[in-house]
Amino acid sequence: MKETDAAYIAGLFDGEGSVTYKKYRERKKKGNNVKYYDCWRIVMEIAMTDQSVLIWLTEVLGCGTLRKKPRKNGHKMQWRWRCGFRDAYYVACLLFPYSHTKLDKIQKIIDHYSDKTKDNVVDLEHYKLWIGK
Repeated sequence: MKETDAAYIAGLFDGEGSVTYKKYRERKKKGNNVKYYDCWRIVMEIAMTDQSVLIWLTEVLGCGTLRKKPRKNGHKMQWRWRCGFRDAYYVACLLFPYSHTKLDKIQKIIDHYSDKTKDNVVDLEHYKLWIGK
């Protein structure tokens, strides 16, 4: 990616974007067995009325999804680009050198995936045993 594209996307994201970096409790139920897990919600998104900019953004970044946002009465059609988890980490690393207003949240995403002492990955074998496969 060109440096000017990364800088432009960082500015666009600073103005129009949002970051969700939140830990929450998720309830999983199988039969009579109920377990609670700590889960992370890591999402980066931009919502705007100019679809062409978001199409370009999706093509340049090579990740994320672009969808129509539900329209409210009297408002223009909005489009939403969003990516999550490891794609959000990839985008956060690209935008980090150029970001200003969202820098603290972008830093949290980078730290989340860079910190090797955290348990960021579900053990697949443990999960398979739990669901009975």
